[in-house]
Amino acid sequence: MATTGSVDESDVGILCYVSNLPGFRGILKQRYADFIVNEVDLDGNVIHLTSLEAPPESFQVVDEREIKLSDELSGNYESEIESFRVLAGDSNAELLKDLVDKITSSSEESISPIILSPSSDKAHRTAVHNYFKEKLKFLVTDTVDGPDASTKCIRVRVNAGGQSKGNSSRKRKERGDKPFDSRGATSWPDNVGKFLRFHLYKENKETQEALGLLGKMLGIQSKSFGFSGTKDKRAVSTQRVTVFKQSARRLAALNEKLFGIKLGDFCYVKEGLLLGQLLGNRFTVVLRDVIADSEDSIGAAANSLGKFGFINYFGLQRFGSSSVPTHLVGAALLRGEWMSALSIILDPRKGEKNDIAKAREYYKESGDIEGTLRQLPRHLVAERAILQCLKKHPGNQLQALKAIPRTLRMMYVHSYQSYLWNHAASVRVKKYGANQVVVGDLVYCHGDKAPDVVRTDSCEYGNDTSGDGGDMLDEASGMDLPVGGNTPVKVVTSEDISSSNYTVDDIILPLPGSRVIYPANDVAQVFEELAKKDGINLKESVHNVKEFSITSVTGGYRRVFQKPIDFEWELLRYGDSTEALAETDLDIILKSKPLASVEAKDDKSSGCQSFHEDGGSAPTHAPEDPNSNTTATKIALKLGLTLPSSCYATMAIRELLKTSTSVAFHKALNN
Repeated sequence: MATTGSVDESDVGILCYVSNLPGFRGILKQRYADFIVNEVDLDGNVIHLTSLEAPPESFQVVDEREIKLSDELSGNYESEIESFRVLAGDSNAELLKDLVDKITSSSEESISPIILSPSSDKAHRTAVHNYFKEKLKFLVTDTVDGPDASTKCIRVRVNAGGQSKGNSSRKRKERGDKPFDSRGATSWPDNVGKFLRFHLYKENKETQEALGLLGKMLGIQSKSFGFSGTKDKRAVSTQRVTVFKQSARRLAALNEKLFGIKLGDFCYVKEGLLLGQLLGNRFTVVLRDVIADSEDSIGAAANSLGKFGFINYFGLQRFGSSSVPTHLVGAALLRGEWMSALSIILDPRKGEKNDIAKAREYYKESGDIEGTLRQLPRHLVAERAILQCLKKHPGNQLQALKAIPRTLRMMYVHSYQSYLWNHAASVRVKKYGANQVVVGDLVYCHGDKAPDVVRTDSCEYGNDTSGDGGDMLDEASGMDLPVGGNTPVKVVTSEDISSSNYTVDDIILPLPGSRVIYPANDVAQVFEELAKKDGINLKESVHNVKEFSITSVTGGYRRVFQKPIDFEWELLRYGDSTEALAETDLDIILKSKPLASVEAKDDKSSGCQSFHEDGGSAPTHAPEDPNSNTTATKIALKLGLTLPSSCYATMAIRELLKTSTSVAFHKALNN
């Protein structure tokens, strides 16, 4: 596929709609606060940020390391610094003196590390490391890259994680710029849950990015946090997070220093959160600058979405945010073409930021790994992992691919499965429509009413996320199955049709794998024919690398049609494009001004109506208010809907607008 622009919906099989109603123009995510996501927990509770205060605590956490550190710092270190001067020279000794002075006199929680002079003498660097272990135990050291390939630098910082033991020094080197992990307080009351659960509110930030920042501020690694699913970056979102052995008071104190992130609703629990532990997400979406034939046509489209739903496609976010979709990497991996997969990941791409483009071009032309790593931004996790592995193991392409974090590298294969699923769903709708079950369809069973039931495990990759998975997953979590494991699936028979056993809501399609069955009609051919065009056999693998083999992935199922839950909508009038048209959790906490919309006092004239499974009746539209601001000439459509964790809100919006949901398309509208 050419790299001449961003990926469009047709490239990944997003082709059809449920209704034949005309669409209309509306701008998605003109402001990130136009897309609000609130997690829905396993009990069906919508997660909101309601308080920023730490609750009163009847216990006090004592960290033995802090006591020990304060004891150590009570001494005078002139002699130690002078002996270090003999070992490492005047300039390094002065750096160390300044650092010790800051530690002993500063009240700051965070003190920056120092970097000692570059050295190519490994024996000397070892002597420096040992010096700190023996003489200044409140400091720790690790090694970072020097200004050129032949040198290294020793980095020195406050020991937030206690004394190192065993092979932890090796692990510190591997961590690079990641903070040392203090792993929570060493003393913790027996009657208090070891995990602090809190609500993370973030604006225009990915989940992993936000947790990475919190980890740095707390001196712990990101893996100390647990969460149920990633949330979209360009949005305002609230979700639950857990962290091991941290006090609510300490986290609440961070609120004053955080920008675009707030923490609250603290409580202690016995277990940390795991990926996939959520029912779904509640979305509040504002489509701005709406232009339609009439307000009636907008209402008709909204009512249709509430009553009939949308095609449950994997959204564009599933396939990455660049001009090279992730399913192309997945196809190369399934074919066993390791060099091709590496090239797709590393090669220059259309439309990337200048610093990234320059780094890719530099590597393409020079093959200089060291030089490329110095230029390549750290958020490009896959690219950096590959290059760092090739630096250690030149020419080992498969090992370089396996160096990518597992959740990210598996996303490539999952993306290809999603690509096949989308195309199959489009063929299903084109051939048989969106309002009937036909013989040969696959359905989830109602109880055990049929003998020809096939049971299958859930997708083995149900909850994978990654460092940059936010771009891929957007507002949907990684879970691809609307129901859990051991799911009964059957092929619809003529008897099922005549007895009306199933509706379109029951229709599913498989995500290819070793433990799924395919429809017993023409739709099954789509999977095989499309895979064949890509040089992939869905029944046998051409290589023995299990994680990149379609026959080693169990597969799963996904509903073809999805109705929004607790769906509601209203029309708003506004004048200023920067005007807030939906309240965020933080707005409510800070008691912000009420919405500037032309809304009457009673529901009948407000244009606001809720829709559940039955769809409801059409609402009236908002009338002009004679007392309103005459400059409020623009119309916005505000939506509220809840979706299971496997679904993309952008696909529901696409059904309304009948236009692309691509970022490029809506940027063009905005401009």
